[in-house]
Amino acid sequence: MRNAPDYALYERIYQVVEQVPYGNVATYGDIAAIVGGACDARTVGYALNEIPSEREGSVRWQRVINREGGISTRGLRQRQLLESEGVLFDARDHVIMTRFRWAGPDQAWAAEHGVNTLLPRDEGDQAEQLSMF
Repeated sequence: MRNAPDYALYERIYQVVEQVPYGNVATYGDIAAIVGGACDARTVGYALNEIPSEREGSVRWQRVINREGGISTRGLRQRQLLESEGVLFDARDHVIMTRFRWAGPDQAWAAEHGVNTLLPRDEGDQAEQLSMF
């Protein structure tokens, strides 16, 4: 059973998601790592499922995907929104993460907002995905 929503935490999640640039994606885990504290990938998913109506225009939920580059929502809407931003999918219907994954906020923004930056990614993971094409 899920605990009651922590709306202060949700607001921090929304602030981070708002930083994901047009044409980029982040994973639920990326957002959780940036927010830090008690935040985990599942909490990010819950928060994105409960975006307040007044935040719908600024919190671009479609830019948050699963760690494998797949879409976790039902239907075609998320993919259509991402494709309209120029995000490409591979033959497995996964976002090409090596090209479109956001590196996270810069240090100045992170410090100003009390969140983390992301660690550099392992180039081996990227080379593996590239070799599939």
